[in-house]
Amino acid sequence: MGRGVAAPAMMRNMTVPSSTYRLQLSAEFTLDDAAALMDYLQELGVGAVYLSPVLTATKGSTHGYDTTDPTSVDPERGGEEAWSRLLTAAKEHGLAVVVDIVPNHVGVSAPQENHAWWDVLTHGPDAARAHWFDIDWTRGKLLVPILGSDADTAELSVDTSGDEPLLAYYDHRFPLAPGTWSPGADLSDVLAQQHYELVDWRRGDSELNYRRFFTITTLAGIRQEDPDVFAATHARIARMLAEGVGGLRVDHPDGVADPADYFSRLRDLAGEKTWLLGEKILEPGEKLPDWPIEGTTGYDALREVEHAFIDTAKADAFDDLYRRYATDQRTFTEHVGDAKRRAATELLAAERARMLRVLGRDDAATTDALAELAVAMPVYRTYPGDTTEPLDQAVASVTDSRPDLTEAVAALRPMLTTDPEMSRRFGQYSGAVMAKGVEDTTFYRWSRFVGLNEVGGDPATFGGSLDAFHDAQQERQSAQPQAMTALATHDTKRGEDVRARLAALSEVPVTYGRFLEELEHHTEVPNGNFLQLIAQTVVGAGIIERQRLHDYVIKAAREASQETTWTQVNETFEQAITAAVDACFDHESVRVQLDRLLSLIEQPGWSNSLGRKLVQLTMPGVPDVYQGTEMLDDSLVDPDNRRPVDYSARRAMLDSTPLPWLDGSGAAKFHVVRTALRLRRECPELFTGYTPMHANGDAADHFLGFDRGGALTAVTRLPYGLGQRDGWGDTSLMLQGSWTDQLTGAGFTGEVRVNDLFDHYPVALLTKQ
Repeated sequence: MGRGVAAPAMMRNMTVPSSTYRLQLSAEFTLDDAAALMDYLQELGVGAVYLSPVLTATKGSTHGYDTTDPTSVDPERGGEEAWSRLLTAAKEHGLAVVVDIVPNHVGVSAPQENHAWWDVLTHGPDAARAHWFDIDWTRGKLLVPILGSDADTAELSVDTSGDEPLLAYYDHRFPLAPGTWSPGADLSDVLAQQHYELVDWRRGDSELNYRRFFTITTLAGIRQEDPDVFAATHARIARMLAEGVGGLRVDHPDGVADPADYFSRLRDLAGEKTWLLGEKILEPGEKLPDWPIEGTTGYDALREVEHAFIDTAKADAFDDLYRRYATDQRTFTEHVGDAKRRAATELLAAERARMLRVLGRDDAATTDALAELAVAMPVYRTYPGDTTEPLDQAVASVTDSRPDLTEAVAALRPMLTTDPEMSRRFGQYSGAVMAKGVEDTTFYRWSRFVGLNEVGGDPATFGGSLDAFHDAQQERQSAQPQAMTALATHDTKRGEDVRARLAALSEVPVTYGRFLEELEHHTEVPNGNFLQLIAQTVVGAGIIERQRLHDYVIKAAREASQETTWTQVNETFEQAITAAVDACFDHESVRVQLDRLLSLIEQPGWSNSLGRKLVQLTMPGVPDVYQGTEMLDDSLVDPDNRRPVDYSARRAMLDSTPLPWLDGSGAAKFHVVRTALRLRRECPELFTGYTPMHANGDAADHFLGFDRGGALTAVTRLPYGLGQRDGWGDTSLMLQGSWTDQLTGAGFTGEVRVNDLFDHYPVALLTKQ
């Protein structure tokens, strides 16, 4: 049975939820709508409702990550009264409340909605809240990149229709410094006296003089390292904790100057009993820094589950297919390097320029060295006072690949660890370079197998072994037993059941190759790499609404930033890729091959859906269920994954047949989710350890199982291949004592044929009698 791992002895004295259920709030789905779901979530077996950001955001925001007023609950999402009603409803139904908070940045696209930003625009460096923002005033005025062109100043005017005169640019309004305008004043003189300058929006990436979130100029970074800023932006959060909020999910901690310091102050504010999580993206093999939190939000867990369900034996076949159709033959590593270099030198040129000003140098060698070190970083960033090993790896890599930069790199190396400002700025810079270069670019360019192209993923590795999975879970049980696990989030590139079907696709490269060949023959997409992304997306999602696929491929192509971009749209290319989607629907021979492939992976996809979900719900950690994914979900990247959820259909499932069959209705998945969530909530003592379980027999490699200390998970992996070998045969599992499958009620003891164990479902959740 293998070596087991018990729960760690030293953990905070807190009430950690048995599970969470993520809800995306908006003006269309408010806190009152969430409150109305508390009875449903309680019946489903959920331990805590997990809310997207609730503080006041830019009007019309569909996500809430563009906070404009950190002191109040967003009126569009229901406001303070609805917030109170939500807390009451959650308490009445025994649910904890977890809230997503955004410490790194605030929204500034509508300056009038953000009083702190308005103050800075009005009064410049003398503003009472100028210290909130990371602005380089040595550059002169605050640059606001919003104009269609620098020549667009003819469209500027002074709006006198309100209580005070405002600078107007179409629908945008900006303040005027006191005493700088009077009736009849020359507009150019007025503009010259302001503390900000409106410039061509294209100048943002190269000239911006305030820190932002990645490349988004409408999200201005704030200085949480300043105690006054921390206190002001966390006052409402502190009240939420006093009102009963039991957990906080911290968005993008890598953006703040010193995450360890930030989390230390947040822990002091929240107390030892609050469940704290950081949205930290860990690369394969990377360990969570020693922060006073319970762990990550689960992208590392997603990667571990994903790899366990991929057919590693088919790696060469997918390599061959990729090379056959790819017009760009570069490796994944080469793609990453190219995309990160573009991010470091173009998209984030302003951030690099600021570091050069801190250094007091602008020579070509230092400029290149900063970018190349960020490109070579094997993880997102380093931290003040932490290990320098990743930076040492980057230094060695750059010195090897660019010997002409050896001297510049050697000069920079001590500055990036000993100089406090350079250390934090380089960390913030390299993290953004990684995010923009890999998640937001390479994942749309490299298409050998897109099911692995996920945040925190490892697309270069085609799956993993059972031993690797078990080792990872034993490490998780030891190091992060109270961290979150996830299969889908608001940021994943595709829904969990899309990836479940793609996992089945990993087993059938030959049939996939026939479909790809037919699609290539009848379409005119000039980029063979992107054609493969289209093909796999259609296979993973299935025949869904055509417009959703159109929207996805256009977004994916613009993110890839090759033939078309967000700023330079290539209509010819975009017409070609949407036509390729249409061919999957309308062209007879293409549709025949697609239908053949979909019929082949349909049932294996359902099996993977149940198996992967049950593993995620029962593995070490606190499982999160992203809204709606208790049933089958065919979502693609945002905003597609924020579509309204049909909760009436899900409520109906609460009273459905106790043992639904595994089919396309999603009822079987709902049954598995509800059973696992209820068991975790009602019997937490069954989930306190981790012991791998191994089957015996010819088909043993298709079995994945583990005992959590009284709850035993058993699932099928690589189901298509299992069917090709005529099933489980004499493969068996040895059980000590008597066990009951909570999904079916069937009892088992001693040596059990796996075929009997999976008589009704390709998964089982056993508890010891």
